[in-house]
Amino acid sequence: MMMMRAASKTMTGNEELNAQSDRVFTLGIIIALDLDRFSEYVEEKGLDPYKPNMVTGELTNLVEEFARRHRGVVVYGLSKERGTEEAIIEIPFSTDVERVVRDLEELKRRIESYGVSITIVVLVDYVTGRSAKNRREAYHGTPARRRAIRLLREIKRKGGGRIVVVA
Repeated sequence: MMMMRAASKTMTGNEELNAQSDRVFTLGIIIALDLDRFSEYVEEKGLDPYKPNMVTGELTNLVEEFARRHRGVVVYGLSKERGTEEAIIEIPFSTDVERVVRDLEELKRRIESYGVSITIVVLVDYVTGRSAKNRREAYHGTPARRRAIRLLREIKRKGGGRIVVVA
């Protein structure tokens, strides 16, 4: 009969997350972004909310380009059929927040050129680097995503239109 010895080592935060999940977590960057008061903009301009328009089409392209440039994964929100109003992006194995924020400032500037503001949260935490199956998994699938979404909503309630970094 073979006996196993108990591990004498205490688990780190990442090891504990991995032990409790079927997903492997790694340090990285989470970006949560959402257009501010976009339903008002759609109504004011008489646009169809279920079809891409100039703003959501541009945001779709910008999010794709951003994810590709940073070797990130769009966890949720990218929609070529409806246009992108919100998205969650994870960049595994990266903590280069300055470079990410520089590119997000450009994304924000381009979206604001259409007369729409956008709120963006950048958070350094543990990520899975995998797409979510649905909105619930995207927003609540990991502690870090929950934190990013909670912060995004809080900033939007205070007026939005900012990039907030939590490193």
